[in-house]
Amino acid sequence: MLLAIDVGNTHTVLGIYNREKLVADWRMASLTHRTVDENWLTIKSFCADRGIPVTGIDGVGISSVVPDLTDVFESLARKYFSVEPVTVTASLDLGITVLYSDPSAVGADRLCNAIAGFRKYGGPLVVIDFGTATTFDVISASGDYLGGIITLGLESTAAELHRRAAKLPKIELRFPASVIGKETEASMQSGVMFGAIDAVEGTLRRIAAELGAKPKVIATGGLAGVLAAHTTAIEACEPSLVLDGVRLIYERVKRETH
Repeated sequence: MLLAIDVGNTHTVLGIYNREKLVADWRMASLTHRTVDENWLTIKSFCADRGIPVTGIDGVGISSVVPDLTDVFESLARKYFSVEPVTVTASLDLGITVLYSDPSAVGADRLCNAIAGFRKYGGPLVVIDFGTATTFDVISASGDYLGGIITLGLESTAAELHRRAAKLPKIELRFPASVIGKETEASMQSGVMFGAIDAVEGTLRRIAAELGAKPKVIATGGLAGVLAAHTTAIEACEPSLVLDGVRLIYERVKRETH
């Protein structure tokens, strides 16, 4: 079994794979002050709750955009699972060409999304990840990573509105009943949520024009399903896409080293 770890700026998602099947997954806060031992106890508790023996885990793959936590989970893999983890970076043989000016600058989660998305859907493809940032990753018909777009995520947008304007409240990220808000909270929800839909649809039009072809579009991240329900531009939601990418990259690296 493989323990796949997706360390994001806000949340860390853990997944257990039995060969190709994701048998369990959990989400916890990405806290840099947690020690190796504390994270181990959390993982051990998660597994015990689902009846998964930690002794059956013989591999660890890590996607991380938080360097301090990368070190923590790498140390955890060595100390408690006695394995050398596979940490996703552009320096690995990923089986794709990364056409970024500096491939090392592409986030590990974006590489995982690209590889897992292309494996399942082919290309050309756009993967939209609704996380702390909203990212668009563009993959060619042949599977090359072409680049993408990064913008502020929905939670970050709502938090900034609340932080910067004294009278604007915190809001729940859901669509209001109408575009024209009759109260402050609904007006903010309209701006954030419908604004996100318009940004998605407009950005996709620009990508298609630049590609000269209409790409398939899939989404991942915590709010993907909420937004996909309000636009026909998103064709499918894949909540475990980063974890799937971690698994695929782990398996490729292990094949090459054996």
